[in-house]
Amino acid sequence: MLLLVAMAMAIPAQSVPAGNGRGAAVVSPAGAARSADPAKLFQLGQDALTHGQLDDAERDFRQVLQLDPQSGAAYANLGVVSMRRKQWTKALEMLHQAEHLMPGAPGIRLNLGLAYYRQNEFLQAIPEFESVLHDQPDALQPRYLLGLCYFFAERYADAAATLEPLWEQESGQLPYLYVLSNAAHRAGRKELDDRATTQLIQLGDGSPAYRLFVGKYYLNLDHFEAAMAEFRAAAAADPKLPFVHFNMGYTYLKQQDYEHARDEFLKDAEVEPDLALDYDELGDVYAWLQNDKNAEQNYREALRRDARLVNSHLGLAKLYQRQEKFAAALVEIEAAVELDPERTDLHYVHGQVLLHLGRKDEAKKELDAAVRIDNERRAAREKQMDTETVPSPELLQDPQ
Repeated sequence: MLLLVAMAMAIPAQSVPAGNGRGAAVVSPAGAARSADPAKLFQLGQDALTHGQLDDAERDFRQVLQLDPQSGAAYANLGVVSMRRKQWTKALEMLHQAEHLMPGAPGIRLNLGLAYYRQNEFLQAIPEFESVLHDQPDALQPRYLLGLCYFFAERYADAAATLEPLWEQESGQLPYLYVLSNAAHRAGRKELDDRATTQLIQLGDGSPAYRLFVGKYYLNLDHFEAAMAEFRAAAAADPKLPFVHFNMGYTYLKQQDYEHARDEFLKDAEVEPDLALDYDELGDVYAWLQNDKNAEQNYREALRRDARLVNSHLGLAKLYQRQEKFAAALVEIEAAVELDPERTDLHYVHGQVLLHLGRKDEAKKELDAAVRIDNERRAAREKQMDTETVPSPELLQDPQ
């Protein structure tokens, strides 16, 4: 999927700081011949990184740091190594150190944005991508990723405005048109919505991927029968198509058909066993079916794969609240509030749990916070289409 999880950029060897870290050393054949030369080690590390030899690359870049602790480029590429391994916390540590040493390098800020993006931390990624786009306004990748971050953060007007300039390059791509049409629809930009939707339909080739995105388009409009017809056609053509069963399950869930929703999420989990959202949605389904044991198990499975899933923490809090396990409920709802302090429903549940624990003053603060945040956001909601956005895990996957 174009540009959604781009390969992290390696910092060129010419950027390797030498000596006191303020100068830029250019790798030369003479320098490469010296065994203790950081430029030679850096080049070896970069070659290893290019060929996917991550252990060798890490060793070489760490040896560069032993010789030159101020090498921002070595830190940057250690960040790249960790990104390739999906070790996001470690990647961010290395990249922030690189940014401190090389504050003007757009590649480092791009990788910081990517590291946050790959963890679904869109609010953290936005300023990184904005910074890169400010310096490189014609760069396609940061603009595309920034538009997606705005979309997932429900800043639909910003998403549409950011993505529209990419029309010439991207209007032949289904994911781009899907996101643009939905953002424009919710931002009230009818002309852009119609243009993107028309182009999406004109690209129709009957492929399973095409039917998947057309089905999602209908699903976002709550046209459930039309959406399901497209998803079924996609699944019939390719039963192992990633995310088609997820979207079928979500369609059934929206129609409160919990048994069929359960079956579809289970099918998608067979195709995408590491997709945390399958287990998150299964937790909701089992909760609606009043099967607390399976609901808890699936919420836990979702959090094992993605500890930042607010809905799973909230689901567990509600389960424990219903079971009158208020101390356990408090742990989960506080984790949810910490992850998303702007959600009114979280503050409301938090307040209820605190009341049951006899902590009345704290409970009042949480319930007041829920009312305050809801009042503050009401005006913003009135400026755009107030409809729920369909989860889009297929837009977040690493194609590699």
